[in-house]
Amino acid sequence: MAASQVPGEKINIQAGETKAGDRDLLGNDWPEPDRPPQRSWRQKCASYVLALRPWSFSASLTPVALGSALAYRFQGVLDPRLLVGCAVAVLAVHGAGNLVNTYYDFSKGIDHKKSDDRTLVDRILEPQDVVRFGVFLYTLGCVCAACLYYLSPLKLEHLALIYFGGLSSSFLYTGGIGFKYVALGDLVILITFGPLAVMFAYAVQVGSLAIFPLVYAIPLALSTEAILHSNNTRDMESDREAGIVTLAILIGPTLSYMLYNTLLFLPYLIFSILATHCSISLALPLLTIPMAFSLERQFRSQTFSKLPQRTAKLNLLLGLFYVFGIILAPAGSLPRL
Repeated sequence: MAASQVPGEKINIQAGETKAGDRDLLGNDWPEPDRPPQRSWRQKCASYVLALRPWSFSASLTPVALGSALAYRFQGVLDPRLLVGCAVAVLAVHGAGNLVNTYYDFSKGIDHKKSDDRTLVDRILEPQDVVRFGVFLYTLGCVCAACLYYLSPLKLEHLALIYFGGLSSSFLYTGGIGFKYVALGDLVILITFGPLAVMFAYAVQVGSLAIFPLVYAIPLALSTEAILHSNNTRDMESDREAGIVTLAILIGPTLSYMLYNTLLFLPYLIFSILATHCSISLALPLLTIPMAFSLERQFRSQTFSKLPQRTAKLNLLLGLFYVFGIILAPAGSLPRL
């Protein structure tokens, strides 16, 4: 039976026209005003890049550089192919982990219009786009790991243990168990983007595992954790409202401030000790102290806008100076801690 028509109403239905009440690929109602605007391929590519949060990549690049520098200084080996392959593999896993974080934060209702990451909230990308891109990056990382196996003298079981340990951590941070939501995210990040990534880069170059790279990774791990902690402190209220628990929520604003300062300045104490007892070249990271004090003042004033990004910038510069200090240190001056 044909639907009744209001007198004077003009009906104009064209092929391919969308109507309110249509459903998207996920089966959800999708009113016409909410449909995402059509974007050019350049805009789409830019959206994918922004979804990766490239400002955070210092957390994965500097450990790879440090592990490679330690291999060069202690074993005299540095294969550029392994360095590039390791960097791409770690970056791919890091980027995929960021996408998993975006997807699950959105699906759990944590991200909103005032969130720092509004990739899905503002429909810059659709959930299925984020899922596909994440799968692609995890696949790319696995391909790079396979190439590293053929190029590196490292045993397969050791390479697989470290690589898939990092891959699992990047996913389980918000996916599956969701360590982030039960106050264990800080521990996961501290281990993954510190000792694990440094060990991966070192072992791929020299073909064996060692303990001392884990010790040299401590300053970088602390600096990387400062990025996450500043992010979680900024999102403390919205996370609490969403019903998740982070370390920042557990310890409160005052202790969060004290912890941030510890993560920020303890690496400088370590570098001072190394410069005094080992090589003056390891004093290079001390050049970034003014940036650290600037970040401390910003945190103290509770001006959290762009604080994680600025902390990541410090992490990058600190890591680069640390790597240069390792490379410039005279042979035999650095101990196997």
